[in-house]
Amino acid sequence: MFRTRLACHAAAFWGFVVYMPVGVNYAAFLFLMIAMSVGGNWRERAQRVRSNPLFWPIVAYLAWTLIVLAIRPHYGKETGTEFFHAVRIAVTVLLALALSREECIWALRAFLLVSVISLGLILLHHLGLLPDAQIWRAVVSIQGNKSINDALLFATIGAAAAVLGMAHLGDARRWHWAGPAFAVTALMVAVVSLALPSRTSLLAMLACIFAACFHQYRSHRLGLAASLAVAVLIAGVGVWQLPQSIKARFAAGIHEVEQASAGLESEDSWVTRYYMYKLTGEMMLDAPVAGLGIGAWTPEWKKRAPPVIQYKNMPHNDYLWIGSQAGIPGFVALLAIVLAGIWASWKRPDMTGRIGFVAMLTLLMGSSFNSGMRDAQIGLSLLLIALLCLRLVQERGSPWQAVLPPRLSGLLRRDDPKAGGTLL
Repeated sequence: MFRTRLACHAAAFWGFVVYMPVGVNYAAFLFLMIAMSVGGNWRERAQRVRSNPLFWPIVAYLAWTLIVLAIRPHYGKETGTEFFHAVRIAVTVLLALALSREECIWALRAFLLVSVISLGLILLHHLGLLPDAQIWRAVVSIQGNKSINDALLFATIGAAAAVLGMAHLGDARRWHWAGPAFAVTALMVAVVSLALPSRTSLLAMLACIFAACFHQYRSHRLGLAASLAVAVLIAGVGVWQLPQSIKARFAAGIHEVEQASAGLESEDSWVTRYYMYKLTGEMMLDAPVAGLGIGAWTPEWKKRAPPVIQYKNMPHNDYLWIGSQAGIPGFVALLAIVLAGIWASWKRPDMTGRIGFVAMLTLLMGSSFNSGMRDAQIGLSLLLIALLCLRLVQERGSPWQAVLPPRLSGLLRRDDPKAGGTLL
């Protein structure tokens, strides 16, 4: 009995520590691997993974990475590091897809619980009542990529809450649930704008809300038009009410891109990204078939980049990262994993599909404008949560009803034909 339940506890532990330092995330990763290996049910887990739409993209990605490792040049310790992270991405996906329904629910419950706790920590921090400690420092203030991970997780919650709110707007019996749901979205906007200011997270949340409108009302033109109008109104008011400091950050980013395209070299965020995307794209095109070799990005970057930013060790785009090392096939294989998850969620027309849809879109944007998979500080948490949401897309019925506390289960119900499918 203990062995069979161990994976549930391990999954919950991983879900609970997603906001904590990366060392704790790695410990949870290893704990889950051990728990699943000793818990049995290997044939059932293998069958579950094999039936998932992501299976063949993962196989292609891993196979091509191994082929490139065998036939292309090596770059010392850089090859070992980059190969480790390339495999770790695939293993994280496979672990999430191999979880049973119950294990996945335990992990998501723990994630929602720790998210509430983290919001409380942010409040205490801004009230000056929270002592400084490494374990929660990145969740209450900007501390590099770990804080970006936390902001992206809050953005995922905000987009999912907006999904709940939109689903209840047109229901005369349940419209009162829309207000609290949108309030959660507004709170998440405040978090990623003020407490953990992240342009990527804010843009991802807004983009996901618009995408959710298309998902919900794709077969109802009037409903689609109305929901988009409401989304535009909410986004417009939200952008208008943003603090001047946030507006200034976006304006500064646009100005930085203009300066970079004119030849400016600096460490500014968007200047750096301009050079990263440009030069990494050139690396991929220099060896489009098999890439420059696993581990090539860092030495090639140091050869090509302006001196002021040569110290960077990731290109802030995971698809270009693998593309520069494994060519266009590697680029396509990694992108196909995420797109397959987006497509699987799109095909399910209810709220379970919609939550998986916005979670995978957040992952897509996080890995396009930051190192959402390659950097373990993000890739051990955001990737897990997105895949857990996707994992429930493969389950029948209303799996999210088991995730939320009983008092909130009224947010979710079956059979709502007016919403373009079922709520859950």
